[in-house]
Amino acid sequence: MWRLRRAAVACEVCQSLVKHSSGIKGSLPLQKLHLVSRSIYHSHYPTLKLQRPQLRTSFQQFSSLTNLPLRKLKFSPIKYGYQPRRNFWPARLATRLLKLRYLILGSAVGGGYTAKKTFDQWKDMIPDLSEYKWIVPDIVWEIDEYIDFGSPGETAFRATDHGSESDKHFRKGLLGELILLQQQIQEHEEEARRAAGQYSTSYAQQKRKVSDKEKIDQLQEELLHTQLKYQRILERLEKENKELRKLVLQKDDKGIHHRKLKKSLIDMYSEVLDVLSDYDASYNTQDHLPRVVVVGDQSAGKTSVLEMIAQARIFPRGSGEMMTRSPVKVTLSEGPHHVALFKDSSREFDLTKEEDLAALRHEIELRMRKNVKEGCTVSPETISLNVKGPGLQRMVLVDLPGVINTVTSGMAPDTKETIFSISKAYMQNPNAIILCIQDGSVDAERSIVTDLVSQMDPHGRRTIFVLTKVDLAEKNVASPSRIQQIIEGKLFPMKALGYFAVVTGKGNSSESIEAIREYEEEFFQNSKLLKTSMLKAHQVTTRNLSLAVSDCFWKMVRESVEQQADSFKATRFNLETEWKNNYPRLRELDRNELFEKAKNEILDEVISLSQVTPKHWEEILQQSLWERVSTHVIENIYLPAAQTMNSGTFNTTVDIKLKQWTDKQLPNKAVEVAWETLQEEFSRFMTEPKGKEHDDIFDKLKEAVKEESIKRHKWNDFAEDSLRVIQHNALEDRSISDKQQWDAAIYFMEEALQARLKDTENAIENMVGPDWKKRWLYWKNRTQEQCVHNETKNELEKMLKCNEEHPAYLASDEITTVRKNLESRGVEVDPSLIKDTWHQVYRRHFLKTALNHCNLCRRGFYYYQRHFVDSELECNDVVLFWRIQRMLAITANTLRQQLTNTEVRRLEKNVKEVLEDFAEDGEKKIKLLTGKRVQLAEDLKKVREIQEKLDAFIEALHQEK
Repeated sequence: MWRLRRAAVACEVCQSLVKHSSGIKGSLPLQKLHLVSRSIYHSHYPTLKLQRPQLRTSFQQFSSLTNLPLRKLKFSPIKYGYQPRRNFWPARLATRLLKLRYLILGSAVGGGYTAKKTFDQWKDMIPDLSEYKWIVPDIVWEIDEYIDFGSPGETAFRATDHGSESDKHFRKGLLGELILLQQQIQEHEEEARRAAGQYSTSYAQQKRKVSDKEKIDQLQEELLHTQLKYQRILERLEKENKELRKLVLQKDDKGIHHRKLKKSLIDMYSEVLDVLSDYDASYNTQDHLPRVVVVGDQSAGKTSVLEMIAQARIFPRGSGEMMTRSPVKVTLSEGPHHVALFKDSSREFDLTKEEDLAALRHEIELRMRKNVKEGCTVSPETISLNVKGPGLQRMVLVDLPGVINTVTSGMAPDTKETIFSISKAYMQNPNAIILCIQDGSVDAERSIVTDLVSQMDPHGRRTIFVLTKVDLAEKNVASPSRIQQIIEGKLFPMKALGYFAVVTGKGNSSESIEAIREYEEEFFQNSKLLKTSMLKAHQVTTRNLSLAVSDCFWKMVRESVEQQADSFKATRFNLETEWKNNYPRLRELDRNELFEKAKNEILDEVISLSQVTPKHWEEILQQSLWERVSTHVIENIYLPAAQTMNSGTFNTTVDIKLKQWTDKQLPNKAVEVAWETLQEEFSRFMTEPKGKEHDDIFDKLKEAVKEESIKRHKWNDFAEDSLRVIQHNALEDRSISDKQQWDAAIYFMEEALQARLKDTENAIENMVGPDWKKRWLYWKNRTQEQCVHNETKNELEKMLKCNEEHPAYLASDEITTVRKNLESRGVEVDPSLIKDTWHQVYRRHFLKTALNHCNLCRRGFYYYQRHFVDSELECNDVVLFWRIQRMLAITANTLRQQLTNTEVRRLEKNVKEVLEDFAEDGEKKIKLLTGKRVQLAEDLKKVREIQEKLDAFIEALHQEK
């Protein structure tokens, strides 16, 4: 009876061993098998003691038996109960039957080993993808690690125990999907084991029916379906991951206005590149920070590839013409909303709306045309664009103009060389990742960019090759193996880090990104290139390309950013040392800080205009106005009236001419004088040295501000009308109230007449030449014309001595008499020469007579006050000059009030506007603030800014690790 029970227990132990061995990888040692069997036995029958016979079977023999099928035996304690000892034949029969336990146990072990061996053979058929771990998404390796090396609890701990809060939420959400994926993989393993068992039983029968080629095709087909199945699983997980991250980012974005938003890692890196683009690389410090440089032949599809990576059609496009005319730096980062914005603008373009996409493309095209100078086709100036959206891979890409082979009509002659120089400038960066785009629909021999890339990266350590338009290539290429040669790097002389094949649409510019992506996936699922293993699954689609480029980009960033930071630290030390040696007592003010300092000085000087005393304003206004109008007063008013020799006629003539002058010219002249006076005072304050504090570095800026402010300033138009009334009333007044005013008028008249007399004497001297003293002392001689003028002058002076009250004009007979007298002395003269000489001679005679009359009028105030009429003391000319003098004083007072109350403030406002405009114009500041000191301070500031941003980025990069 006990033997029967022991046999039943052995059967159950064998069945449990088979069940456990199917889930254990590798071979199971015999000692462990024994311990497992004992634990199972005691778990079923804790009260029985199993007396195991001594087994000497080797492990190999034991394992070969595990393949035999087991049949679970059921023993009933009632059926096999206690039997009397006299019935020995059933016991002997049971003893013989129990010998089968060894066969059963061996069959179980042998069957398990055979199933494991068949599964291992199948597993070895799958190609090893460990070399392409940098290309395949990280999630695949995390899943593999999860399946092979960790339990669900351990993986959950690793997935949620590090990273930011948003990453923790994402990993927790992804954990459930990973567990489901593990269960599906385990189910496939079980199916594979069962299939292996079935295959082992029927292999002998099918061996003769199926050829080796059909087996390989069948296995490749199954492998392809498996890859596509897991690819769809990964895409579904990625889509759910994208939605989860979008929800997390939107949740974090709700408090953006209530707290300071932390910049993302890629945004910090992009800011460093923006600063470096403006930095004049001197002192042997160059920009070696990584970025992805997108190069390719014209119309090869590089812009379309970039749009697929950015998941939006953001670039202008044309049919065969050059559209990319300047480099475009695109910074891709993750965000809750799919938007784009320029570095120098706050406007956000919603990339989910077609009208915003059209506006963005139009803005990019306008910026490109603005960057291109006249006479050029392309420009090296970079347009900086940030694109944010859920699920975008973080990286910085630079789209360059397409490489051309021939310059067509309408292009600048140097377009080809300029494009090559721009491309080389970006690719010669040893840390730049070169994304080489090749059109798959054209002959490979027509490619230009591959030779250029092979020159810049001959070993292919930082080049990723992308073959576009594979759908057209598959239709047009006679030999599909040619595409395989391109992807394997055997057709082109260039080497690359990775090779990819993509499809960027059907050539319709109105296609959406989603439609292009669906078309691309559908094409590769049905493509013979993938089914015949000419292309690998990880080498196709822009999605895999984006993941690979992003992974390579960040790998390069982590390897090179600290070295670049160290080089800028050394540059900073050199610049600081140079500043201390050259400018030890000056602060390090860059161009913007110097402009602010100059701005304050200029505004202080404008305010100083309001501190000018009224007396000073009126003095300079009155003097300037008289200098402007004195010629008109003497020549057009005084002399014509004074030559009438009649008091009534004199006053009438003066009144008429003064009225005409006041109505037409005088107010305008007065405003011009006031405006010029304000300019002169403003210029004096701006240009005069300030002693030791004067800094000549601001001189050009101050001069430019002064000129621009004066150009913008306009006098009040209503000033002339009010000034005309005031001047007319002042000139109407003829009453001189006291002797002091009378003497002042005489003094003013004498000064005016003496100045005119002096001018007349100089004119006569220039006409007749030097007198005898200058001829003897300075050895000067008269010209023939001067001799004629001298003879004519002497003849006219004789005539004036005979008649001192001669009128202002010569009669015809007098001209004839003078000419004949000169001819009698051998001097031939023209009548016009006689008239010109007479004008100056008579003018001098009249001014001398007027000055003598002024001396007589000094005692004429008594007669004027009592209205006595005395022909010798008729001082109407004194009254005229008093009226002019009083008009000048009143006009100066009026203009001074307008200056101090209105025009100075308006000028100050204009100066502020000019300074604000200059502050926004970087080119203007660079032009006006120059010198070694300014450039050294600028370099020092930029190097410090770059170093600080690099340090912040490195710190954030370490935290992300």
